[in-house]
Amino acid sequence: MTNAILKNPATLELPIEGMTCASCVGRVERALKAVPGVQSASVNLATERASLQLAADAQASAVGSDAIAAIAKAGYAVPAQQIELAVEGMTCASCVGRVERALKAVPGVQGATVNLATERASITATGEVALPALLAAVAKAGYEAKPVQDATAAADQQSERQQQELQALKRDLLIATALALPVFVLEMGGHLIPGFHHWVGQWLPQQASWLLQFVLTTLALTGPGRRFFAKGIPALLRAAPDMNSLVAVGTSAAYLYSVVATFAPSWLPAGTVNVYFEAAAVIIALILLGRFMEAKAKGNTSAAIKRLVQLQAKTALVQRSGEWVEMAIAEVRQGDAVQVRPGERIPVDGVVTAGDSFVDESMISGEPVPVRKEVGAQVVGGTVNQKGALTLEATQVGAGTVLAQIIRMVEQAQGGKLPIQAVVDKVTMWFVPAVMIAAVLTFAVWLLVGPAPALSFALVNAVAVLIIACPCAMGLATPTSIMVATGRAAQLGVLLRKGEALQLLKDAKVVAVDKTGTLTEGKPALTDLVLAPSFERAAVLSAVAAVESQSEHPIAQAIVQAAKAEGLQIPQLAGFESVTGFGVRAEVEGARVEVGADRMMAQLGAEVTVFAEDAARPGAEGKTPLYAAINGQLAAMIAVADPIKPTTQAAIDGLHAMGLKVAMITGDNRRTGEAIARQLGIDEVVAEVLPDGKVDAVKRLRAEHGALAYVGDGINDAPALAEADVGVAIGTGTDIAIESADVVLMGGDMRGVVTAIGLSRATMRNIHQNLFWAFAYNVALIPVAAGLLYPFYGTLLSPVFAAGAMAMSSVFVLGNALRLKRFLA
Repeated sequence: MTNAILKNPATLELPIEGMTCASCVGRVERALKAVPGVQSASVNLATERASLQLAADAQASAVGSDAIAAIAKAGYAVPAQQIELAVEGMTCASCVGRVERALKAVPGVQGATVNLATERASITATGEVALPALLAAVAKAGYEAKPVQDATAAADQQSERQQQELQALKRDLLIATALALPVFVLEMGGHLIPGFHHWVGQWLPQQASWLLQFVLTTLALTGPGRRFFAKGIPALLRAAPDMNSLVAVGTSAAYLYSVVATFAPSWLPAGTVNVYFEAAAVIIALILLGRFMEAKAKGNTSAAIKRLVQLQAKTALVQRSGEWVEMAIAEVRQGDAVQVRPGERIPVDGVVTAGDSFVDESMISGEPVPVRKEVGAQVVGGTVNQKGALTLEATQVGAGTVLAQIIRMVEQAQGGKLPIQAVVDKVTMWFVPAVMIAAVLTFAVWLLVGPAPALSFALVNAVAVLIIACPCAMGLATPTSIMVATGRAAQLGVLLRKGEALQLLKDAKVVAVDKTGTLTEGKPALTDLVLAPSFERAAVLSAVAAVESQSEHPIAQAIVQAAKAEGLQIPQLAGFESVTGFGVRAEVEGARVEVGADRMMAQLGAEVTVFAEDAARPGAEGKTPLYAAINGQLAAMIAVADPIKPTTQAAIDGLHAMGLKVAMITGDNRRTGEAIARQLGIDEVVAEVLPDGKVDAVKRLRAEHGALAYVGDGINDAPALAEADVGVAIGTGTDIAIESADVVLMGGDMRGVVTAIGLSRATMRNIHQNLFWAFAYNVALIPVAAGLLYPFYGTLLSPVFAAGAMAMSSVFVLGNALRLKRFLA
């Protein structure tokens, strides 16, 4: 496989990143010229491209890979790009493998993964791989591909295509059923109703019955059954058979044998003149029934993306040239003034510049209570404005909005492959050819050693093997579960940025969490205000806030915010003074106010032992108590801390209930960390560590306990998130943390970790059930279809029942995957 761009049979071109001067150019050229198969290399600094002339006997794939490695060794890079294609015509796991191999063979493609459930191909390419080359490769493999547009257009196109396919399948199913039912009744009615054959024979002789069956079956195969031959026969001729090939070969064998029996019975050995028109016709009808039910179920698996896309507003009221104009959302630009009326969806991410309202943000936070928005507040596109009118300045539009990013993350996760899928891919690559060999062997064994009429037995059993073994269920077992699970996770406020996280989370043995912003609110708040006798809360808090308003310290700001939150006026002050190591003092409305540590109170002669019992409690929780004195008299004990989120305790309890160990890794002091750990029941504390110390802690905990998930929200958490087996970012945190994570919790609620791990376990159980059914079904029923039970019980599996069982296996797998839609956190 190469990562280069094949311009013509003797030239390769590569884009290069990191060059800054002529010496860089020379270094890259020398590195490329040393690559075997390269005759000459020319590097252009302005275009940042390298052009390679290849030797006549050089292979572009090998040279491309070696050239990229040489560039990397020289200290530069060939950039990668992601390309999404919608692929039509895939029906089973072997189709997936065929499309993947075709795409990987295109020069410039670094990797390709194809998802049967989403009908998408995700291609990683180094350089500007020509789109026509990718489309041509898919077409050569026997399928049709189109580039994926933006999320809304792609979802609309996929929904429309699925509806068209569903309608076509419904039409073909009804036609096939109408044609197959009389054939089945004429041929099999005698087996179901005693005397039926004699009654039919009175008005329809056997030869006339066979002729009628021939006409009806021919119509069934050339009409609704044509789709199997149109795709299956070309695939067979390319030596790349798929499930359509199995159906086409199986029904053709039954049909052609019956045609010979009808029109040239003398060609067949005595005692073997039978018709199997009913097998061919009913197989087509049953497989179309399975396809129809499968298509309906597949439509349900992608419902999450559809719902997310539907949250996007289609139009926005935008100010242009002093007037408010309603326009398509695609025309809104960053910086535009946007008006949102009561009851409307907010069309873009923005900042409120005018108005006051409540906004339903449940799609982001999962919290049902609307959030108040006033001037300066951030709003997110897709959320719903309640009763007031708002004017916004658009800060993010189009693909940059939070909702667009959510949709993109869900799509990426749904299109991903879990490590377990590698086993399926290896099996299915050889499965269809193996089935065809098994069918040939079945035919040969029955023909050679089977009872009379051996030819009839050989034909029926070979057809049953071909039909029973279609690998649809194998191809759908993993991707459908991933699709439903990632969609359900998004509804629960958990975004799986990488589909692999679904499998890896299940194996977690320890969950390590950051403290600030993860377990706690992330900003100091006034938690305790205990008053001395004869003092009033409002008067003391407003006086203390006035003094602290002159300080930028987070503790001071927390006190000021608490006063404002209680609606208190902050009075004027005079003579502000900061006493290093003790506290602050000032005159507030004629009174001398001093705020500081116990040693400041001791200087004043104020005895703080009166608050000894009240001060012990904050101290045990890792808080440092402060004291306030007014006119030299002790007035209050104050404690400020970063409060624990109300949902944190439930999250820790939930993780423990799952049998997981919980560790806290924090840069805060050990006393505070251990106090919070005691309060929450956390198992282990690693305190006073820098960002690189967090990485070391993650490595140690993993070595001691096993697979580790790390939960954090800050820039200093990014290295630990990347190092962990699964990084979980709090969505209210920094962009850098979110980009480093595998899972993003859209709200600030730690209970999302419990949800994510629980869903991972449920999904992997679901996938194992699907794979067991798909593999066990084939392993068990192929021998039965081949006639293994006949010598012992005289039992054979009719091709008709084989077709019904095959169709139901796919429906079972899809139905089982859809159970994940009911997963509750």
